[in-house]
Amino acid sequence: MFENEIIQLRKLAASDYTIYHDWQNDMEVMKSTNLHLDLHTLEETKQFVTTIASQSNAKAYMIVHKRTERLVGIVSLINIDYKNRSAECIIDIGAKDMWKKGIGSSAIFLILELAFLELNLHRVYLQVFSFNKRAIKLYEKMGFIHEGSQRQALYRMGKWHDIIMMSILENEYI
Repeated sequence: MFENEIIQLRKLAASDYTIYHDWQNDMEVMKSTNLHLDLHTLEETKQFVTTIASQSNAKAYMIVHKRTERLVGIVSLINIDYKNRSAECIIDIGAKDMWKKGIGSSAIFLILELAFLELNLHRVYLQVFSFNKRAIKLYEKMGFIHEGSQRQALYRMGKWHDIIMMSILENEYI
């Protein structure tokens, strides 16, 4: 369940804050996924990771590249609502040299498998910036449907961009 031929997922640990700190402070990594581009101190990152790792309504996993055994990203289900059987999916591939190598699709596949086959969720949703065409294409390929957008909700690179809302239901899961 927590691995395929390319990656394996392991539970986020509080001690993962140092690697996450490097990713969080890399503007090239965060510009396409993080709403607020700010530099963070190591202590702020430690507090953030410790909080995420201990939340009961979140399932956060480090993405481990199997061939190299290297941590390359993070994928999570957050804001898990067990009553309404929904959760928000977030993903960051922090290792830029691993972009365009199937890591994102492998991680999304595994987190959807967890959501629908183990947690018995009905709906998984996400937000993606309109300029992140590669991510939008990936989500569409995985079966996510466009629900709408928050028009001009993000100011980035000197321009206004929409935040696109997408979701997948358990009966749409491939």
